[in-house]
Amino acid sequence: MKAEERREIWESLGVIEDWLSGGARRPAGPEPDFVAAEAAAEAADAGAPRLAPPRPGDSLEAIAAEIEACRACRLCEQRKRAVPGQGPAAPLAIVVGEGPGAEEDAQGLPFVGPAGKLLDKMLASIALDRASNCFIANVVKCRPPQNRDPAPDEQAACLGYLRRQISLLRPMAILCVGRIAAQALLGGSEGVGKLRGKWREFEGLPLLVTYHPSALLRDDSYKRPAWEDLKLFRERLSPDA
Repeated sequence: MKAEERREIWESLGVIEDWLSGGARRPAGPEPDFVAAEAAAEAADAGAPRLAPPRPGDSLEAIAAEIEACRACRLCEQRKRAVPGQGPAAPLAIVVGEGPGAEEDAQGLPFVGPAGKLLDKMLASIALDRASNCFIANVVKCRPPQNRDPAPDEQAACLGYLRRQISLLRPMAILCVGRIAAQALLGGSEGVGKLRGKWREFEGLPLLVTYHPSALLRDDSYKRPAWEDLKLFRERLSPDA
């Protein structure tokens, strides 16, 4: 039942009560808290950005071709290969990282270096695989020099491709690995430590943040919280598992 319907019922009950007590209409009292709270929640939900529908005729192949020809930012100048993404056309989940590294730049595939091998193991632990049910992508599709953080204008030039991929694939949930990916999709400047462990939302889709596999390779202390995040992610995909 919507908040407006609850409000109408509340007002009707007031009229009935007045009639039973003698017919005089008393000044209306404040609405109960639950009516105001539900109305506020519905208004907030109505104003939240929702995932745009796919463009007519769009496809993973068409987006990939545009990415490979793209020269919208300086990252194209030194790339060997663009890295559009990899995975099936109807995935359960999308994993989003920040950008390609040296191995990815050489092969044109996401997460194929040491961090990528660890990511594959992390996904396998929750029954996800890039070959069957998980799409893997990055915020930027070309390697930043020396693996530096992608600049804001580079992210802005590339983010439209990721949005189109997400709109086309419509996964059950998004897993952001690392600070750059999380901030790109959620906004703000908070780090992974504050963002992880709690479900968030990207344009109507559930989104969970966890540590980048490269962080786990550098620091064993991140492995336990990352595993907790993965279990939480799996529960969303398969509540009965």
